[in-house]
Amino acid sequence: MRESSEEPSSKRRRQRSPRSNPGDLAELFSAVNVRSVALTGMFILAVFAALKAASVFFVPLTLALLLNFVFASTIRALERIWIPPPLGAVLVLGCLIGAAGFGAYKLAVPARDWLTKLPVTARQIERKLAEIKRSVRTMTRAGQEVDRLTDMGDSGEKTQKVEVKKPSIGETLLEPTQDFLIGTGTVLILLFFLLSSGDLFLRKLVTVLPTLEDKKAAVEISRQIERDISRYLVSISIINAFFGAAIGVAMFFLGLPNPLLWGVMAGLLHFIPFLGAMIGITVVTLVAAVTLDGLSAILLVPAAYLALNLLEEYVCVPLALGRRFMLNPVVLFVWLIFWGWMWSVPGALMAVPLLAILKIVCDHLPPLAPLGEFIER
Repeated sequence: MRESSEEPSSKRRRQRSPRSNPGDLAELFSAVNVRSVALTGMFILAVFAALKAASVFFVPLTLALLLNFVFASTIRALERIWIPPPLGAVLVLGCLIGAAGFGAYKLAVPARDWLTKLPVTARQIERKLAEIKRSVRTMTRAGQEVDRLTDMGDSGEKTQKVEVKKPSIGETLLEPTQDFLIGTGTVLILLFFLLSSGDLFLRKLVTVLPTLEDKKAAVEISRQIERDISRYLVSISIINAFFGAAIGVAMFFLGLPNPLLWGVMAGLLHFIPFLGAMIGITVVTLVAAVTLDGLSAILLVPAAYLALNLLEEYVCVPLALGRRFMLNPVVLFVWLIFWGWMWSVPGALMAVPLLAILKIVCDHLPPLAPLGEFIER
């Protein structure tokens, strides 16, 4: 009788304090499949390296695909009124080129004037900050050490001067301008072929997919990407246009010269989250430091810019876009830095639409649903 009562208690003790079994660890590693994870990681790194190395090819292709999502519905609307897709693509590209050319024509003169005055402006800023630099230098030990070494260098010893020939402003600006023109031409040509083909690639994709569920999922993902991306880009373009107009008006009343230039600059920079506002505030602050007198007048310029930026970010954008486009700010910032490192300014401009596309794909594919939950705010 005692043996039968002790047997359950010993079983309970064994259940409460199980010993680790070496076979459990082996089963865990076999379930994880370390080899598959390593191969997947190597494949992802290889894809990133290819995107970085072949950015000249991938940047125009990605930008053309995003613009195709925006204007695909316009091409279908024109097709319903008996305008074929190739002619509709010509009309859309003509409107884009005309709007960009008109804006460049209006801003060419003030932009050229500021580029011409850039060396003079830099010297003016340096003179205004000279007293602050001298005071900081005398207060720091590093500055004193620099002064001591400079005095030693001014002694009677002869030193050989080496003069490095710097490239001229024209040479500095010529190479990026050539790359920009080639990239723009590539985007326009790719966009024309994508728009003129209509739904050809989607029909081909539906044809090659094996099951009816896959066909429906492909059509649904494509239509939602087209609808959401076009809505986002159109909405954010309108918001940034009003923001740029507000910045231009504010700069006009605060006394900055060429307020139209700073308004257009602010509207374009705000396609880049976070970093665009920082760059815009820095630029207008430097311009105010050169052109305005008095500390209070100078500080009013970045204060007005920051106030309008906060109004746009926390009031206008949530009201216009809704919760669907509210992305996790931490993920968005890391994503922005990553694509800015990969593709420079074009990557930063396309970061938000690419993240929105990734969110849509994750919502439609159950294995990627946890990733979509992290992306959403």
